[in-house]
Amino acid sequence: MENIFLQISLLLVIAVAIAFIVRLMKQPLIIAYIVTGITAGPMFFNILHQDKNMYEAFAQFGVVLLLFIIGLNLNFRHLKSIGKVSFITGVGQVIFTAIIGFLLLTVLKLPPLSAGFLAVAITFSSTIIIMKLLIDKKDTETVYGKYTIGLMLVQDIIAVLLMIGVGVFTNSEANNSLITLLIKGLAVIVLIVLLAKYVLPWFLNKIAHSAELLFIFTVAWCFGLASLLYLAGFSLEIGAIVAGLSLSSSPYQLEIGSRIKPLRDFFLILFFIVLGSTMSFGALSAIWLPSLILSLFILIGNPLILYLLFRMLKFTRRNSFLAGVTAAQVSEFGFVILFTGSRFGYLQENTVTIFTVVAIVTIFISSYLIINNEKIYRFLLPLFNLFGPDKYQQREKLPIVYEAWVIGHHRIGIKVCQALKAIKKSFAVIDYDPQAIAHLHKNKIPAVFGDVADVEFLAGLPLAGAKLIVITIPSLEDQLNLLVHVKVANPDIMVIANAYQPEEVKTLYEAGADYVMMPHALGGDWIAGILQNKKLSKTLLAKLKTEQAV
Repeated sequence: MENIFLQISLLLVIAVAIAFIVRLMKQPLIIAYIVTGITAGPMFFNILHQDKNMYEAFAQFGVVLLLFIIGLNLNFRHLKSIGKVSFITGVGQVIFTAIIGFLLLTVLKLPPLSAGFLAVAITFSSTIIIMKLLIDKKDTETVYGKYTIGLMLVQDIIAVLLMIGVGVFTNSEANNSLITLLIKGLAVIVLIVLLAKYVLPWFLNKIAHSAELLFIFTVAWCFGLASLLYLAGFSLEIGAIVAGLSLSSSPYQLEIGSRIKPLRDFFLILFFIVLGSTMSFGALSAIWLPSLILSLFILIGNPLILYLLFRMLKFTRRNSFLAGVTAAQVSEFGFVILFTGSRFGYLQENTVTIFTVVAIVTIFISSYLIINNEKIYRFLLPLFNLFGPDKYQQREKLPIVYEAWVIGHHRIGIKVCQALKAIKKSFAVIDYDPQAIAHLHKNKIPAVFGDVADVEFLAGLPLAGAKLIVITIPSLEDQLNLLVHVKVANPDIMVIANAYQPEEVKTLYEAGADYVMMPHALGGDWIAGILQNKKLSKTLLAKLKTEQAV
């Protein structure tokens, strides 16, 4: 097994087999990857004993891409809209969890540095898992859902600042004075801000027409900026976050994220496999007690801390409970923090292993808690009622749902938009032409840049709540992909598709289209009607020409 291709192939086969079982149990696939690492490590097959540095490099790619996407998704506007509540709950939860966690680990006689890193690592909940489950439950626009997402954003910002602090502290001691490092960092940040403001918009407009070019540029931008900041004395992790932040306000942000996620997922699989492989039989006897205590603290203590914070801010018992339960697991960001600390030799040998066990236990159990949070609350309602009636109330704010979506603005789409505007229907447009998006935004028409062939992109849009989707794009494959996505989410939604070949019509109807328009046939019918019902003359043709408004 010295051939790296054979090693990775075997790892992926094991990962698929374990992931299939984990999926049947309705668990997040992160568990499957960690278990794969345990299986491939010294406890079982010992596949990773060769080329350790290379696998660590793969893991580093996963960390960089993860942090890049977190930076890309740091939505400061959303955070501002939910104000001080997210700030107080986010900061308060991190502080209380870190302090209590550190005290517990100190009592368990872990070294102070390892206890400190581990206490900080357990403060962060998994943004990926929480977002996935909230989307599946369609709870992202509920009161508890919105403030939980705000809480996650605050946690992400705190984690980013911690990563920057670790990077500055480590590299300034090793290579530069702190002042020199800050000057270098400031110069690089100014350069990036200028590029992001004056160069990137123009450049992205030029390349956004090509999905492949946009993808390769994004990867180059991510790794290029990470390397630039690394050469300036900072860590690669800081560079990745800055690279993501520089693109977070771009109109192509959603499309960029959807293109990068599959690459991120592949390297993250290897990252978690490498982490899982660090566990050994000898370590289990020494880590079971701290792992158990930390797991119970995350599953019970963390939700209780958040419940009390939300109640202090006058949230209902129900919303406070649901928000607290949602955060009852540790995050992939904790792995990144420990991975960084381990690289610089700050941690005791078993620290990462303890966190890995806590991650498996809490992610496994919290998934069931989130899925069944309403049932659990109703079960505990008699207990809550012992304290009397709830004196706080919140109204659920209904999400913005467009009645119609127009896929493609060029030619037919323009007329469709005009008709929807005339009958006062709320609608939004999806297009892959940067100029079309700019034109729509200029005219204050809701529009999203993206490719409907991308399932990740479609999953980020509220299409299921619409009553009508009008597809004007010519690609049969893209239309079929969209039809499958929206009809699974909402079988009652009306979809008008578009075909240029007669054989495509049947395929689109079989896929669920309610009506398929054929522009050539409709154009033929229109001109035939003109010839049959009106006296043809130059005056008539001049009038029709005026009506075209070309």
